[in-house]
Amino acid sequence: MNSLSAKRMQTSTRGFTLVEMVTVILILGILVVGVSSFILFGTRIFVESSSVDQVLSQSRFAVERMTRELRSALPNSLRVNTDSLTYQCIEFVPIKASTTYLSMPISPAAIASSGTVILDNVPSAISVNQFVWIYPLLDTDVYANTSSSTRQKRAQIKAIATVGNQVTLTFTAALRFAEGSPRQRVYFGTNPVSYCFEKVAASNELQLQRYTSYNFSTIQPKPNMMGAGVLMAQSVANSLTNNTDQPLTLTPSTLVNNAMVHLQPRFNVNGETFQYRHQVQVINVP
Repeated sequence: MNSLSAKRMQTSTRGFTLVEMVTVILILGILVVGVSSFILFGTRIFVESSSVDQVLSQSRFAVERMTRELRSALPNSLRVNTDSLTYQCIEFVPIKASTTYLSMPISPAAIASSGTVILDNVPSAISVNQFVWIYPLLDTDVYANTSSSTRQKRAQIKAIATVGNQVTLTFTAALRFAEGSPRQRVYFGTNPVSYCFEKVAASNELQLQRYTSYNFSTIQPKPNMMGAGVLMAQSVANSLTNNTDQPLTLTPSTLVNNAMVHLQPRFNVNGETFQYRHQVQVINVP
């Protein structure tokens, strides 16, 4: 082997110098920091946008469902109860069916245990154990105790008999309705429903719960008296102590105006706030 070949072999087997290795490590470190920062930034944006989208979807669904249910509420069944420290609830009775009655035991007629209504187009919506209302003018007409049988606004169905286009309703007890409806309207429903904005113990935010399947009460019940609720929305930022910032406001019906529910829940997520301002008109009349 000549000297030229030996020199070439020595040159080809020579490694990196310490300066070169340190330079490469620094460059790779800078690249890793830059790439990781970009990935972390993108991940943070994705997580924050997902959180906002989730709260937005929940709130939109909750407000839409409240709107649909409130629009089909029994006339004069809306009532609001607010505890400035813990909750604000709106209670109502959803209408399952409505039709025209042909005969009913109405004051000053004698008490009776049955009445007749027109079948209309909703036979499947009328069922045993439902409640019947005739001309409820106040929320007490909807929720009051039915122990007295002489002047009632509410009765419960025990049995149903259909003949042609007429339905005979047998009540659980003999009674007499207090007043007749000018349009002979009769409404059918089951248990009340409540939507409650409740304060979360670990924070100052509110969450929206929906309660159902509880009994009628003359005094509007508190959330802890209505059993287990279903979570509808979170991150509600309204103040219960400020009358102008409460999640909802009820304008009761009058002789010339229908009841109006003002929904204005405000939601807060990742430092961003958005608020609904929605009015729901309860157009049903007794």
